Amino acid sequence: MKPIGERDALLVVDPQNDFCPGGALAVPEGDQIFDNVNRLLPRFGHVLATQDWHPAKHSSFQPQGGPWPVHCVQGSHGAAFHTWLHPERIQQVIQKGVDVGTDGYSGFAGTALATRLRDLGVERVVLCGLATDYCVRATALEALQNGFQAVVVTDAVAAVNVRPGDGRKALDEMQAAGAELVDTAEVLAG
Repeated sequence: MKPIGERDALLVVDPQNDFCPGGALAVPEGDQIFDNVNRLLPRFGHVLATQDWHPAKHSSFQPQGGPWPVHCVQGSHGAAFHTWLHPERIQQVIQKGVDVGTDGYSGFAGTALATRLRDLGVERVVLCGLATDYCVRATALEALQNGFQAVVVTDAVAAVNVRPGDGRKALDEMQAAGAELVDTAEVLAG
């Protein structure tokens, strides 16, 4: 990995209570990413986070016919950032999934994330967070589609794995699309 510089941003994807053990849509061992996420935070001059911020009757929820349990409802404890995250380094929060009719997996979908990154002069986005096989995957792929380089920190993400191996498949898909896969030690050494 090339060294971290002023054209790089760390993007922490959905580090929220509902995606951690005990949450409404818990990622197995989702809380185990925070040691590495917190190690990454001070290494970057630009740090952003996405936050699932769903209205109460979001189309992705099972009561509305969607695939997921009710999660990350606007203003709820489940939508808040996990207490193990050190949020003081996060400069901007991008709320996503606010439109009732769209899934909101990607941090770029229906948000100003691309504009905000360009305004900062960012060319490369380094991603960590939850969940590898949904929101991290969608955000990394859309980062590439928006002309950014994308790097995924593999030991600072965790997968839902609805089907066994979904997380590994998502990493392979991101890499095939042009994302670089690294671990925390590689980022910190850069």
